[in-house]
Amino acid sequence: MKKCALITGASGGIGSEIALRLARDGFNIAACYCSDEKGISELEKKLAETGVKYKIYKADVSDFGETEKIFADATEFFGGVSVLVNNAGVAGQKLFTDTTPEEFDSMTAVNFKGVYNYCRCAVPFMVARKSGKIINISSMWGVSGASCEVIYSATKAAVIGLTKALARELAPSNIQVNCIAPGAIDTKMNNNLTAEEKLAFADEIPMGRFGTAAEIAGIVSFLAGEDSNYVTAQVMVADGGLI
Repeated sequence: MKKCALITGASGGIGSEIALRLARDGFNIAACYCSDEKGISELEKKLAETGVKYKIYKADVSDFGETEKIFADATEFFGGVSVLVNNAGVAGQKLFTDTTPEEFDSMTAVNFKGVYNYCRCAVPFMVARKSGKIINISSMWGVSGASCEVIYSATKAAVIGLTKALARELAPSNIQVNCIAPGAIDTKMNNNLTAEEKLAFADEIPMGRFGTAAEIAGIVSFLAGEDSNYVTAQVMVADGGLI
């Protein structure tokens, strides 16, 4: 039976590239999104061209009940989830003293609780099969911290902590858990920056440019494949040498 990869945040720039790359790698695709109807529609057209079996799920990653329903359906439709990519995330830039408790709760719910929810539903199936891959998308700011992105940095650091701990817990069951920490990637998440700000930021990066979503998808492809079977509890920083 062909393996299934489930990707959250699949309608976004990085998420859609991951879904398409894993489809080209031969995985069936469970693509999850929350609100970007245009993005998911474009992804669905491209997935249809790959010839793989796929299904689109609309849900809030912070809602555990919705997550359970997705995994129950994916188990029936695909036979289970062999690769989980926790990619959904939200960001925000402001001074720490300008943030609100509500903003803390909402960002934590998506960026960290969402990862917990999907891992919690995927792990029992993977343990029963004695195989599986979990790939969490963090951020370079989860490694180093970013001024004016304190809550975002904290949630992404929490994802790294969850990755390292869960990887050690699941290693005896032949399940690999790893994390990717992207730097500045050329997606619409950076549309809040002006052209001048993007150029200034790129000048700070040793490689002199933003990364691409396809480059992040390539790392996911490696971690989802058989060549990474002895790689676990790792944080792969892809930031052009910035931090």
